[in-house]
Amino acid sequence: MRRLAGLYVRVVDAVNYRIGRVMMYGIFVMMGILLWSSISKTFFLPSLWTLEIAQFAMVAYYIMGGPYAVQLGANVRMDLFYHNWSVRKKAWFDAFTVLLLIFYLGILLYGGLGSTAYSLGYWGQEPLSYFAGLLTGSEEIGRLERSSTAWRPYIWPIKVVMIVGFFLMLLQAISELIKDIATLREVDLHVV
Repeated sequence: MRRLAGLYVRVVDAVNYRIGRVMMYGIFVMMGILLWSSISKTFFLPSLWTLEIAQFAMVAYYIMGGPYAVQLGANVRMDLFYHNWSVRKKAWFDAFTVLLLIFYLGILLYGGLGSTAYSLGYWGQEPLSYFAGLLTGSEEIGRLERSSTAWRPYIWPIKVVMIVGFFLMLLQAISELIKDIATLREVDLHVV
C-alpha cells in the first residue's frame, strides 16, 4: 500500500509540476494578446477577439497552474499561528483542510461537467451519463453554446480546460493528503 501511495504521489506531482512549469509562460501569452489589443486599437481597427482570448488565457493560466502552486506550497494561507506549529501539528491541520478542499473540488468538478455538457448542447440532468454516452456513441453533441459577445466564440473549449484543471487539482489535493498522512505516520514516501 505504501508503494502504491508513493507511486501515486510521484506520478501526480511529476505531471502537475511539468504542466505548471509550462503554464508559467502563459503570462507572456496574455501580455502578447493584450499588447496586440492595444496596438490594434491605437493604429488599426480594434480586434474583436483580443479581450475574450485574454480572458480565456487567464483562466487556463490560473486553473492549470493551481495544482503546481499547491504542490510548491505557494498558495496563500493565514499564517498567524501556523508557522510556530510543529511539523506534526501542521500535518494534522493540512490534512483536515485538504479534506475540505477535496470536497469543494468534487463539487466544482461535478458542476463543471454539467456546465460543459450544457455548452455541448445537452439540456438534461445527468451530465455523467451524457459524457458516458458520448464515449459509447449513444449520445451526440447538440447545438454548441457560444459567447454573447460580438466575436461569439464557442465556450466548450475553455470549459474543458477548466474540467481538466479541476481534475488535476483534485489529484494534487489527494497527493497532498497522502503526504500529510505519511508525515503523521512518520513514513518517508520517497524511499518506497
